[in-house]
Amino acid sequence: MATEFHYPDIATKAISGILSEKRSPYAKRKFGLSEVQQPIIEASPEVRRIIERVLQAEKDKLYLKVPRNINDDILRILKEEVQ
Repeated sequence: MATEFHYPDIATKAISGILSEKRSPYAKRKFGLSEVQQPIIEASPEVRRIIERVLQAEKDKLYLKVPRNINDDILRILKEEVQ
């Protein structure tokens, strides 16, 4: 029968800390929906209209397997709203 070797907890934590991915500090903080929407709600009407149009353009591309030309769409929206 083979005996299993178990590392002490401190060694396991040290090894996993060295070999693991670096985690974003943002993942530790949970954002509420109101915090996420606050910049959009507080934006001027012109900026809010740009945000809404960009989000709609992205939503329209979701069905595509490989969405194309979203940058062109966003640039067009910005140019239209600035004029």
